[in-house]
Amino acid sequence: MTQKRRRKNMKLYDEIFKKPWPYWVGGIILAVLNVILLCTTDSLWKITSGFVYWGALGLEKLGYDSANWYYFSVYDNGLNEGETFLNNNYTVINIAVIVGALLAVLWANEFKWKRIKNRKQFFFALTGGILMGYGARLSFGCNIGAYFSAIPSFSLHGWIFAAFMFVGAWIGSKILFKYIL
Repeated sequence: MTQKRRRKNMKLYDEIFKKPWPYWVGGIILAVLNVILLCTTDSLWKITSGFVYWGALGLEKLGYDSANWYYFSVYDNGLNEGETFLNNNYTVINIAVIVGALLAVLWANEFKWKRIKNRKQFFFALTGGILMGYGARLSFGCNIGAYFSAIPSFSLHGWIFAAFMFVGAWIGSKILFKYIL
C-alpha cells in the first residue's frame, strides 16, 4: 500500500470514527435502525422495559416470583413464549446500546473517568437518575418509546410528549443554572 493511500485511509478513518457526525446523519441512522428493529422483532424500540426485566430477574434471584405479578400479566406482554427476563429482545437491545456507546467513545478517544466534584453533585445525579427511572416506569416508557418510536408510527401522543419534553427541558435548565450550578 502506498503512502498516499495510507494517508487517504487514515483521513477517512478520522472522518468516520474520530470527528463528530452531523445530527441529521445520526438521525437517519437511528431511524433506519428503528425500522429494521420493527421489521425483524415486530416490536418498537423500548429501553426501560429491558431494565424492568433486569430488576425482575434480580428479584427472582432473591427468591421473589415476579413473573406472576399483576404488571407482567396485564400491562406487559413483551415476553414471548420461551423468553425469560434475561433472554429477550429488550435485553439484547439494551446491551447493544451500551456496547455501541462504549465503542463510539473509545473510537473517538473520548472515554474519560470523571471524578465526582462533591457530595452535592453526587446527590443530585443520583436523585435525578432515580426520578427519571421512576417517572419512566410510571408512564410505561421513556423518551425512546414515547417520542422516538411514537412519532414515526404517526401517534399523536408522541407529538404531545415532544412539546412537553422541550418545555420541561427548558424549565429544568433554568432551575439547574439558577440553583444547582
